[in-house]
Amino acid sequence: MVLQTQAIIIVVAYLIGMLVVGFIVGKLKIKDSSDYMLAGRRMGLFMVAFSLSANNIGGGSTTGLAQKAFGDWGMSAIWYVLAASAAMIPLAYFAPKIRQTMAVTIPEVVGRRFGKISSTFTAVLGILSLFCLTSSQIAASGSVVASLTGIPTNVALVIAGAVVILYTTFGGMIADQISDLVQFAIILVGLAVATPIVIHGCGGWDAISAALPPVQLDFTKIGWVTIIGYIFNYFCTFLAGPEMVSRFETAKDEKTARQASWVSAILMAAMSIFPTLLGLAALATMPDLADGGKNAMMAVTTAHAPAFIVGMISAAIICATMSSADSNLLCMSTMIMNDLYLEYGGKKLSDKKIITYTRACNVIAAVIAMLIAMFGVPIVTMNTFAFGIRCAGPFAAYGLGLIVPKATKNSGILSLFGGTIGFCFWQVLSGGGFKFGILPVVFGCTVSAAVFFIVNFIEWKRGVQPAPSAYIEKTDNRQL
Repeated sequence: MVLQTQAIIIVVAYLIGMLVVGFIVGKLKIKDSSDYMLAGRRMGLFMVAFSLSANNIGGGSTTGLAQKAFGDWGMSAIWYVLAASAAMIPLAYFAPKIRQTMAVTIPEVVGRRFGKISSTFTAVLGILSLFCLTSSQIAASGSVVASLTGIPTNVALVIAGAVVILYTTFGGMIADQISDLVQFAIILVGLAVATPIVIHGCGGWDAISAALPPVQLDFTKIGWVTIIGYIFNYFCTFLAGPEMVSRFETAKDEKTARQASWVSAILMAAMSIFPTLLGLAALATMPDLADGGKNAMMAVTTAHAPAFIVGMISAAIICATMSSADSNLLCMSTMIMNDLYLEYGGKKLSDKKIITYTRACNVIAAVIAMLIAMFGVPIVTMNTFAFGIRCAGPFAAYGLGLIVPKATKNSGILSLFGGTIGFCFWQVLSGGGFKFGILPVVFGCTVSAAVFFIVNFIEWKRGVQPAPSAYIEKTDNRQL
């Protein structure tokens, strides 16, 4: 589907704008490695909140959500994103504690408590998952650019990937968060403007609802077991998610980190509404769409909205995918540098060289991610594996390690391996989906937590001393 010239102009302007942001930030704002990796730990409430939200709203939360509403989920598709909003509420308890660690990455905190083996294992899991997530988001961005312009998908993929590489490599975390703010604003405004126009073009909500079976308008059609399962799934992936944790670490203080969780919950709740309504509008007016409504959101918008609005939605979809890709990419390069290179022989590097090497990691990792994306591995498959492998093992060692000061070293180490094995077992058993109402990542995190508490209980009875604290009183050369 090749869209109007106006739509293409809007998207091109957005892509150029992101490049300008990255270049300016890189020249004026990046003074040291703390600026590059953590935005100098000085980000305010709305910068952190919008960055958290943009990171969580990807292609699956826009076009994917509309497809679910078009399909079997109906109105209950709203829970695909609303569950993420709900998961931010308990995360607000952990957010200030995450900020209090003054760490750069999750493996760094795990290493403080449970040793080098734990840190390295966590880093490897995180880097592996971030490769998958970056690849899937670049692939999604490329497919949108291809459908918009008519150019070959792999060429579009390279263009989208190159833009992400350039502004992220130049501007680091500051550019990442500025772009997240711009990206989420485009997503939210674009969808908020487009949705009522499309609904009006379809004859109004009364006409849409009348054309749909009543079951498609059931808010809880997928069932409470599935809904609660998704809430737990998101909480697990958020608490041990590198890109989420890095946002809290950029906050100017602990209060800001906590408040950002609440604001992000509200923003994501708002975002859950619009793609759902667009998917239902498509189902009511064009039920014979190919591929199960894969392009339902764009199809119904193109049919009932002017070119300018179509351009806004196109930009919004690209924003959604890029806002996740840039965060994943920067977290991956930071983790490679902080938890592998600096840990194994590179501790004497100057601050300037740390920035240079991290930028090099950024470029190399992105190129590899683009190559992976070109193989056409299903996005859902990559995402499911990635979210589980990065979170299941470290869930207890990191998340519970923040709030259980008497945890022993062995409890952290064994929970890492136990959670990872548990996830892999359930992934194979369930085929990557629900089994008895339980997703693989939730099962893995549950195993991780169970092993953590069982080992602690046994070792507390034996008088084993607690592992070192996750928190430090002052920074050293590693605490950027």
